[in-house]
Amino acid sequence: MFDSQTILTATGIAPVQAGAYIPHTGWSSTAGPNFDAVCPADGKLNARIAGATAADFDAIIQAAVAAQEKWRMVPAPQRGELVRRIGELIKQNIDALAGVVALDTGKSMMESRAELKECIDMATLAAGQSRMLYGYTQQSQRARHRMYDQWLPLGVVAVISAYNFPAAVWAQNGFLSVIGGNTVIWKPSPKVPLTAIAIQHLVNQAAQEFDCEGVFSLFIPENNEVAELLLTDQRVALVSFTGSSGVGHKVAEIVGATLGRRYMLECSGNNGCIVDETADLKQAARAITFGVVGTTGQRCTSTRRVIVHRSVANEFTELLKASFAQIKVGDPREADTVVGPLIDHNAVTDFEHVLAQAKQLGGRVVYGGQRIERPGYYVEPTIVVDVQPQWPCVQHETFVPIVYIMTYDDLEEAIHLHNNVPQGLASGMHSTNLCNIEMFLSAAGSDCGIVRINMGTTGADVGAAFGGEKETGGGRTAGSDAWKGYVRRQSVCVNWSGTSPWDSRIKL
Repeated sequence: MFDSQTILTATGIAPVQAGAYIPHTGWSSTAGPNFDAVCPADGKLNARIAGATAADFDAIIQAAVAAQEKWRMVPAPQRGELVRRIGELIKQNIDALAGVVALDTGKSMMESRAELKECIDMATLAAGQSRMLYGYTQQSQRARHRMYDQWLPLGVVAVISAYNFPAAVWAQNGFLSVIGGNTVIWKPSPKVPLTAIAIQHLVNQAAQEFDCEGVFSLFIPENNEVAELLLTDQRVALVSFTGSSGVGHKVAEIVGATLGRRYMLECSGNNGCIVDETADLKQAARAITFGVVGTTGQRCTSTRRVIVHRSVANEFTELLKASFAQIKVGDPREADTVVGPLIDHNAVTDFEHVLAQAKQLGGRVVYGGQRIERPGYYVEPTIVVDVQPQWPCVQHETFVPIVYIMTYDDLEEAIHLHNNVPQGLASGMHSTNLCNIEMFLSAAGSDCGIVRINMGTTGADVGAAFGGEKETGGGRTAGSDAWKGYVRRQSVCVNWSGTSPWDSRIKL
């Protein structure tokens, strides 16, 4: 097990740490109200954070606006080189940063490194994309005219990230924003402030090397009222929010009230996976296990519901139980830990509440179901059977490692069960029947933004657009053409003929 204080010192995190980085000014004061950064693995204090104030925000937004006026004129490939350098610095410091992620979130070291590897991959992708911000040349109906599309910066982009991925969500949004010519204000979840602070130190180093102070800044406010300044300030052109659908509604309402400003939402997922009668059940059990227990069920893509053909339901459930039994739950700082704690006490309470509801309605726990009595916020990964799809606990996303198993008789019924929830992020099917797979991939199949065949529902490839439909919010981040969400489209027509349609009527 590593030494926590050594990790914090190595990444520049002080016992009392400023909660804002203001371009050209530096870290904010530590004299104001503080809040605790607690390690979920043992409940101990990692550091105290001096929350950013309204005055800090005003200084940050002014600096971001001023920096963007210069940054927008930097050639996009040069912007990409800044992002590439940040990726290099993360790679060089990945072991120490992984320790910070583990202390912040309770993720295992394996998962913490994997998240940071995603940041590195995203930097590589964005640096390459900076040379490929393509616009279309179109054919004008007018002779000797050229018509084309181009993509221009928006201005200042706010990235509001959730606690479960304290680095990757910022990288997915921030790197694409920056290559598009925007400046970025990052507001991480106050539950996981340390990762953002550690990364900001590296960003500052890269900014100094490239003489572009102000492109990235950090804002960790002391309360929700201050946090909402990001939403209400009209100098913020785009708000990218990752979190619950409830808060997503509020973001959309506030930002959308000002015409011309944009929001991008990546909210709740209640992800289902169909296992048909032809599936390789052992492969399905392995994949779905990590879909349920990875990040202790605290992923928006975590597998919440498994819809199994009745003829193989008992066999699959036994295989899933056997797979769960091989997962070690423990302190994330120990090398052989696969699943760490939940984020805080409230998450444990949610776990107990939804299980009590499921059992009261007739669900039967066949694996797990208990809080683990030890320091920190640990629970057992849990399998619930005899479940009805309309139950509130099944319809609502709970960020804990619980999976509900339902049965079906024909594929159309399975797809209906799969789609009949408010959320629409990730989906999966395990099958060796090509017709069943293609049905699930058709317009009559999954209604989600992500579909994975013979895989778990979790995991993101940075080359693909990430996001979902319905209450998930409709936003897209990461690869494919997601970069277009961070720029504005402009249609251009150039008359190079030397004449005008009005020449015959107007004599000058």
